[in-house]
Amino acid sequence: MSIFRIDEIRKMSEKERNGELESLMTDLMHEQGIIATGGAPDNPGRVGEIRRTIARIKTVKGEVRKEEEK
Repeated sequence: MSIFRIDEIRKMSEKERNGELESLMTDLMHEQGIIATGGAPDNPGRVGEIRRTIARIKTVKGEVRKEEEK
């Protein structure tokens, strides 16, 4: 799992974007689970990075959907 920039996400196929989104959601749930149980995450900034990357992927998916509707 890695953090992607918006131009990298736009170059991905729809299948790749969906796979990465699923992977990121799983990682986010894992990190939030650690926090919820009172543990300290290895990298506290990682949660924010994951959330931002998920938002980027969802933004690109919305852009693609709007283009297809035209």
